[in-house]
Amino acid sequence: MFDPRLLRAFVTIADTGSFTVAADRLHMTQSTISQQLGRLEQAVGQGLIDRAARPVRPTPAGERLLGPARRILSLQRDAAAMLSDPVGTSVLRIGLPEDIATVPMMSVFARFSAGHREMRLDVTTGLSRDIARRYRAGDFDIAIVKEPAAQADQRASFPEPMAWFQAADAGDGWPDPIPLVAFPPGALYRDAMFDRIEGMGRRWYIAFTGSSLDSVAVAVATGMGLSLLPVAAMAGRSVRPHHGLGAAPAMAVSLYAWEGNGPIADLTAMMAAVLAERAAGP
Repeated sequence: MFDPRLLRAFVTIADTGSFTVAADRLHMTQSTISQQLGRLEQAVGQGLIDRAARPVRPTPAGERLLGPARRILSLQRDAAAMLSDPVGTSVLRIGLPEDIATVPMMSVFARFSAGHREMRLDVTTGLSRDIARRYRAGDFDIAIVKEPAAQADQRASFPEPMAWFQAADAGDGWPDPIPLVAFPPGALYRDAMFDRIEGMGRRWYIAFTGSSLDSVAVAVATGMGLSLLPVAAMAGRSVRPHHGLGAAPAMAVSLYAWEGNGPIADLTAMMAAVLAERAAGP
């Protein structure tokens, strides 16, 4: 019923008070604009313009329709403008561990978005093994993962120092079996922790399991047990290294991307720079 072309003809006639002026404004003949108004009047079943008046003016029914007609035309203009702007129409999917989603990394995303308005960044944080699996399955365009050793197709890789941590006010003597604070089953740090302790012939049990780095770090800080964690992520927390279990081997923080050209390559380079600065330390 409310074809925007017909509504535009009606509104322009009502605004100008003239079929001739309205036709000129809409770049059509007077016959065409009259036909469009007639089609709208036929659709609504009522006359909308008093043709006998000088200048012509809306009928009572036309006055009622005028406001809604203006709003419909305004919404159409907004929709056309929105669809003509490519902003946010291309999705770039990124997966990375929780402790890599730092202010410097988010600042990189912000700068990239400002220069590439057509791209929307969908960022997912999670456990490295899940991120790696989903990247290989094609769920992510770019991924940062922690792993024992970098894969051959990495774009950049940096060492991630690891250490055993305990509460800042805890003593160095721990009971047997050792209480551990861990991530859920299948997590990289969890398995490395078990391998290390069992390799030393020590007994252990899980005192707390947390699904996020923050929950694990808080559990360690409150004295619930020991945990193997990245050194960089523990800065500023109420924890200290525990040396009774020896030095822990470094992990690799690796950056992967399916594409090596264009905007994705630019973003990958910026992300690699953040990782390099992180690896360099304070």
